[in-house]
Amino acid sequence: MAAPLKEISPVELQQRLSGRGDLVLLDVREPEELAVASIQGAMHIPMGDVPRRFHELDPERQIVVFCHHGIRSASVVQFLAQRDFERVVNLAGGIDAWSRIVDPSVPRY
Repeated sequence: MAAPLKEISPVELQQRLSGRGDLVLLDVREPEELAVASIQGAMHIPMGDVPRRFHELDPERQIVVFCHHGIRSASVVQFLAQRDFERVVNLAGGIDAWSRIVDPSVPRY
């Protein structure tokens, strides 16, 4: 049985970022989505590339994974958790929620 999905809200993430918490933002959207909207400082690995590129991530660091609405990123969180990434969480609502709640300058699509 899979462990329950760990999530962070957009407001919690904003607070962590403003406190310069040591975390990695991982954007798993496709390049064409990244061209429309992004969160500054995020690392980009499209979801389909994660299985062959997850070694680029440090399992000791807090990783916040996001996509458009939080569905794909939830799958990536589970994938990483199964590979002993203990500090990985999903951004609830994805970049869309980030735009609506935290930073309206990020375009919605």
